[in-house]
Amino acid sequence: MRFIPALLLTGAMLLSGAGSAGAQEVVESLRGGAPITETSRLDAMFRPEKDQDLIPRNFQKQPPLIPHSIKGYNITQNFNKCMDCHSRERAEETGATKVAKSHYLDREDKKLSNISPRRYFCMQCHVPQFDAKPLVENTYKPAAKKGE
Repeated sequence: MRFIPALLLTGAMLLSGAGSAGAQEVVESLRGGAPITETSRLDAMFRPEKDQDLIPRNFQKQPPLIPHSIKGYNITQNFNKCMDCHSRERAEETGATKVAKSHYLDREDKKLSNISPRRYFCMQCHVPQFDAKPLVENTYKPAAKKGE
């Protein structure tokens, strides 16, 4: 069996560090040195922002960001908690942003009486904001608006 000596040689090289650049990089977890335990939870790392004013959009056609906590919101096949405030019927009463007309159109652009199944699961496009440090620097600059 000729492969055993090659396998042993490869293992020895790996153990000795041969073939590496010499300096070993230290990889650090995003959670730092905190151990993973039952008590360490994502809630401690990422806290939802407190309710705030509407968050400006960064580009045309951007889905609006959710300016409030959605903890405990339930969206199932039979119930959508978002629609308690954002439906056409309730938005004025609650002061919430009304769901866009486009959400009441089917694939052939025919008007529907209820929200389209394609648009029913709000968090496919709309996301809440979290109080978390960015992983990388954000250098995004929105494009100039038409006429500017």
